[in-house]
Amino acid sequence: MLVALPLAVAQAATFAPNRMETILYGVAYYPEYMPHERLDQDVELMQKAGITVVRVGESTWSSWEPRDGDFQFAWMERALDRLQQAGIKVILGTPTYTIPTWLYKAHPEILVTHNGTVPPLGNPYYPTYPPSLPPGYYGPRQNIDFLNPDFRSHAERVIRQIVSHFKNHPAVIGYQIDNETFPNGIPTSYANQAFAERLRHKYETPDVLNRVWGLAYWGQLIDRWEDLPPRNGILNPGYKLEWENFQHDIVTGFLAWQAKIVNEYKRPDQFITHDFSGGVHTNLDQWAIAKNLDIVAENPYYTTQKEFDGRTIWLAGDLGRSLKHQNYLVTETNAQTIGWDSRAQYPQYPGQLRLAVYTHLAAGANMVEYWHWSSLHYGQETYWRGVLSQDLEPNRTYAEVARVAGELKKLGPKLVNLRKDNKVAILVSTDSANAISYMPFSDSVGYMSLLHQMYGALYELNIESDFIPAGGQDLSHYKVILIPPLYSASDEVLERISQYVKGGGQVIMAFKSGFTNEYSTVRDTMQPGGLRAAAGIHYQEFTSLAKPERLTPDPYGAGDQNTGSIWEEFLIPDTAEVVASFDDPYWHFPAITRNHYGNGTLTYEGTVVSDVLQREIIRDVLKQAGLTGVDQTLPTAVRVRHGRNGQNQVLHYYLNFSGAGQTFAYPYGVGSDLLTDQRVEKGQQLTIKPWDVRIVMED
Repeated sequence: MLVALPLAVAQAATFAPNRMETILYGVAYYPEYMPHERLDQDVELMQKAGITVVRVGESTWSSWEPRDGDFQFAWMERALDRLQQAGIKVILGTPTYTIPTWLYKAHPEILVTHNGTVPPLGNPYYPTYPPSLPPGYYGPRQNIDFLNPDFRSHAERVIRQIVSHFKNHPAVIGYQIDNETFPNGIPTSYANQAFAERLRHKYETPDVLNRVWGLAYWGQLIDRWEDLPPRNGILNPGYKLEWENFQHDIVTGFLAWQAKIVNEYKRPDQFITHDFSGGVHTNLDQWAIAKNLDIVAENPYYTTQKEFDGRTIWLAGDLGRSLKHQNYLVTETNAQTIGWDSRAQYPQYPGQLRLAVYTHLAAGANMVEYWHWSSLHYGQETYWRGVLSQDLEPNRTYAEVARVAGELKKLGPKLVNLRKDNKVAILVSTDSANAISYMPFSDSVGYMSLLHQMYGALYELNIESDFIPAGGQDLSHYKVILIPPLYSASDEVLERISQYVKGGGQVIMAFKSGFTNEYSTVRDTMQPGGLRAAAGIHYQEFTSLAKPERLTPDPYGAGDQNTGSIWEEFLIPDTAEVVASFDDPYWHFPAITRNHYGNGTLTYEGTVVSDVLQREIIRDVLKQAGLTGVDQTLPTAVRVRHGRNGQNQVLHYYLNFSGAGQTFAYPYGVGSDLLTDQRVEKGQQLTIKPWDVRIVMED
């Protein structure tokens, strides 16, 4: 039986992700997709454009092994040899996220889902994609039972064949294991068996499980482990949360298993990566997965034209950088238009592709790759267009890529290995996100929308942040921590937060925090449980709010946005001061409180505050922590990011996310604009052209 638990993987000690020599710039490349033979022409165009790295091989198991046991390498050997001749480096992928037709015919039970109906666009700029539904049919990707032993045996064989064959090829600098891997959530026979084994190991006896999940309710007590019902139909929140974490561990274990195989073959100068689909995910344990990687990769896609800004790019980059506290790779991002159909086709304005590259680098990316080199002529992703259009000729995007490549050839050694020392973090609890989804408080607002609201406020305030997991990481490095609803957390996690505040930390915490324990069971103490002393409040009741309600007073100057909505806790101060209350004749309870606890403070939000109010609450706490200054006086369209490069020189990235020029006084040390070679003095007026960037390196 395959056990779906994370596996420890020995890391290659000689690979140093934070010590790359220059920025890598490239594309995903699939010569096997081409309508006709054009390898030499493609590589020549890449070379002329200045491409330095490509990603290959992860999508086409059936090209590697067209028949059971018949492995074909010549097509890839030819491509790698030609790329090596051109001086282009290669990241080689394991092709395990789709299976060949012959394997499906032999073992159709490997596939567990199929695609449903594509939902309508909620926003005309955001493509939508079909949901995955059981049972499994051939055609979609990522519809695999990762615990199926027949899948595992064939996957192991193809991984070993590919990596052992190409491990010594000089073009190959690293390996990407699988691709944007997610759990399927399907209770297959293998999953049910592994889940039961997990429960026996974790809880030891059914009596413990009965107690922590409250299975006496509705008469669902388990007398023997054999009585455990399958996941189908289960409503118990504790069961559902355990199953979700089990699904996380299936993916973590699957990727750790692949990394372990690749580690048997790879050279010390090669790395292992996996590409997350961009941003914070609640159906993965991204920190656990990252432990089995040499370097993390992200696939951040973003809206363009009038909707283009750095928010989506930086959220993904900040998460990727935080997972191992080191630089990361961008293995996919926009070239031309994106989407699985043609409903949301918005090519980038001139300059936006270039600005996006520097946006990635300003977050700490050491590589930027596009998906992909040339647009497909067939298949689901026909409209997910690459650098070249379907005519395969140089175009406007190719010209902008070539411009960026020329700049990076010169500046790459000065921009690579950017290091951050952020003093603000957002605490992430996937357990809370999932437990809230079982008992939602709104159809329109949830854990992730509140996390995005907090991150968006930091973005607007020009404040950089890290992400930290709810358990297991030292908090003392940060001066301010933002906490979306910490609905499900152990006593130990609540105590760590309380001690952080007591030791001098500043916390902004959303409602519902501390409500349930790690099993999604409501605490039998006065809310907010173990946070009561640090928060300085308690409550016993709450109400839903049908519409936004005005708060009073308006200490943050939010005006008509000084509101709370959706949820109200009937907060009663113990030691906390009331910052603002609901202006309601019946429920005139505090909406925002602030408590001094030890050497720190905890600001508690007992409602869903407006975006404007959230930003101003955060601004005020940052000011009290001494983290605001000149960056908060920049023009609205200008975003700034800072860091030190590999030579310990300070870099300031100023990015103009607008179609109008912007001017401001440069406030930092004397230096040079790397893109223009112009000297920059403190106090000098700097102008940034529309959709442009200036990078100042201090002397």
